[in-house]
Amino acid sequence: MADNSFDVIIIGAGISGINAAYRLQEGIPDYSYAILEARPEMGGTWSFFKYPGIRSDSDLHTFGFAWDPWKEDRSIADAASILKYLKATAERHGIDKHVKYRHQVESMDWSTEKQHWQLVVTVDGTDKRTFYARQILMGTGYYDYGRGLNTNIPGIDNFKGTVVHPQFWPEDLDYTDKKVVIIGSGATAVTLLPSMTEKAKSVTMLQRSPSYFLPVPLVVPVDQFIKKIFPESWAYQIVRIRFLVVSFLFIQFCRLFPKQGIKVLRAATEKELPSNIPFEPHFVPRYLPWQQRMCITPGGDFFAALRTGKADVVTDTIETITPTGIQLKSGSSLDADIIITATGLKVRFGGGAKILVDGEPYQIHQKYVWRGALLQDLPNFAFVFGYTDASWTLGADAAAQLWVRLLKTARANNMTSMVPRVGEKEVITEKPLLNLNSTYIRAAEQEKLLPKAGAQGPWLFRSSYWKEIWHAKFGDIQTGLQFYRVSS
Repeated sequence: MADNSFDVIIIGAGISGINAAYRLQEGIPDYSYAILEARPEMGGTWSFFKYPGIRSDSDLHTFGFAWDPWKEDRSIADAASILKYLKATAERHGIDKHVKYRHQVESMDWSTEKQHWQLVVTVDGTDKRTFYARQILMGTGYYDYGRGLNTNIPGIDNFKGTVVHPQFWPEDLDYTDKKVVIIGSGATAVTLLPSMTEKAKSVTMLQRSPSYFLPVPLVVPVDQFIKKIFPESWAYQIVRIRFLVVSFLFIQFCRLFPKQGIKVLRAATEKELPSNIPFEPHFVPRYLPWQQRMCITPGGDFFAALRTGKADVVTDTIETITPTGIQLKSGSSLDADIIITATGLKVRFGGGAKILVDGEPYQIHQKYVWRGALLQDLPNFAFVFGYTDASWTLGADAAAQLWVRLLKTARANNMTSMVPRVGEKEVITEKPLLNLNSTYIRAAEQEKLLPKAGAQGPWLFRSSYWKEIWHAKFGDIQTGLQFYRVSS
């Protein structure tokens, strides 16, 4: 094959792309493939974000790869450790040799006549090149690296200090002895506060609405015991399964018995709070557990920062930003030298690449998702989306294993393409793609950036790793999916 023509092109060299490449190598070793990565380094999120303390907000035993497990004792790790693990794993399995860096995919056009995808790619920022592939897997994550979520903060232009969005953290920012206010209450704010408290004069998390907090131990003694008594290969699988089962049961408990779940979470939080910071109103969300992601605090670092007296939580609404701080609707004010807008990420599907079928633009917001991995009326195209209430990699691996099974089926039957189709008489009840009510998800739905999910059949969006991994290996792959043989 030419150096620009492949059986498979994977877009994105983050955790999803690396995992899909491994599953492809394992399942169909003679398929040629390339990974096109827009950035100069693999690792996606873990290479891109530079704000203080950036770390995983799910455990590494399930966030790591099932086929090359995370071997450190700590279950939550910082970005540098995760990036090192991803690079070492990709190198160990020869995946790194397939990555083409600084390859930004601009558009992808499926040709029915030729039964392949034609990709227009910008290389090194200037050079336009064309690539061809029979199959595409999109592993680009779901947010925009170029822009954060636009949030209207009244008077932000009046501020005479420094305004920082965590997504574009200036690496030379010195916050020593500075008064810092973080606007936001999600995972980023909860990571920043304990990381900045030691050097800063004060750090205040200003939130409009609180989140649920989940303190988790850095190291679990039972896992160390498992590693002592079992052979290494068994031990890591047992630890991984233990994390899978415990988190699954906890989430189901919170969803089935929300009142009891709130009690458990409240008790865990109250135990950690200093006497000067009350539980109400700062830790009483307006929603039920798991309607939004929970804020993980490894080793209770967030609460430890509050107990130093240098960190604080304020629950209020911004009236306006003044030259020296923030005026609140309650009448009080916060002095600030640095304001950090940890107000969320902007969702973007497919890294912003245009998708066309026979030259016609593909309207993604009008289409349903098949089995959480393929898109209605789009041939030979899979995409990876993780879970909202479990490790991203679990969803990525369920999708990748299903995809490889489909590729094997198509090849065994001499089929050149596979396309999800909604039957002419089929009536699908529409549902949102993601079961979260977070601001950034609602914004993406309003902007029509995401495909649709259904309430039944193969159009039902994924919800459970156990169900999906079983389906990927053994479930029905005929319903709603058509295979074609076209001579090209």
